[in-house]
Amino acid sequence: MIPDRFEYHAPRSIEDAIALLKTHGDEAKLLAGGHSLLPLMKLRFASVSHLVDIGRIEGLSSIRKVDGAISIGAMTTHCELAESEFLRDAQPLLPKAAIRIADVQVRNRGTIGGSLAHADPASDLVPVLLALEAELVIRGPAGERRVAAGEFIESMFTSVLEDDEILVEIRVPVAPANSRCTYEKVPHPASHLPIVGVAAQVELSPAGECSAARLALTGLASVPYRASAAEALLRGQALSEKTIAAAAARVTDGIEPLSDSFAPDDYHLHLARVHTARALAALAGD
Repeated sequence: MIPDRFEYHAPRSIEDAIALLKTHGDEAKLLAGGHSLLPLMKLRFASVSHLVDIGRIEGLSSIRKVDGAISIGAMTTHCELAESEFLRDAQPLLPKAAIRIADVQVRNRGTIGGSLAHADPASDLVPVLLALEAELVIRGPAGERRVAAGEFIESMFTSVLEDDEILVEIRVPVAPANSRCTYEKVPHPASHLPIVGVAAQVELSPAGECSAARLALTGLASVPYRASAAEALLRGQALSEKTIAAAAARVTDGIEPLSDSFAPDDYHLHLARVHTARALAALAGD
């Protein structure tokens, strides 16, 4: 199908892009990779009067170390995340998840910032950033503000971004030397979106006990979330079969699961527990 008529803008700076968003308000939408917005426009599920393409703004695509943390520009593609040797050493959970996003075409065009701003409840990267306790840098007319990854998504397809704000950077900590991580998911056979995905990072003491554990899940509820009850159970414990089983049983505590065309709600719960157990077992076997 053909989208409604719209005016195309290609600003060369963040300031120009923000000015366009401020001028046109909710009639304007940002274009990053376009894999979510353009199909919605073609099917006329979304009508956009002003399309603001930020793909030509320099400095929004980068992976580097800044002030002891990892800085990732919002226009960095999934492919760049997956293939970054720096990330494989400094924070391997990101490339482990990025390589499993969709297919090669999507990974080459899709961006980390666009994925986050879309706020899809079945996102591969949101649970990763939750598990890593990332910080998101947002810029707007009032200046710059920083938001914890856990506070960025308010509800399904809704983030804290105002109409005239742009997500410009993601900051994640360098992985501790004693940490292990993995990303497990059940992909939909057509879209490769996670029906259920589990991002896990643990820190092990010299005795082999979990000094810290972070588990985040996607595809199960209306927003990706941290499994705090399971994390608390793991802390101070070795990753034994008994501990893993107990933690996996707690990852769905307090969650109202989605029931959709992919799977009924009870199967979502089952998948979450099974794949959490697999993720933890993989970390125990490293």
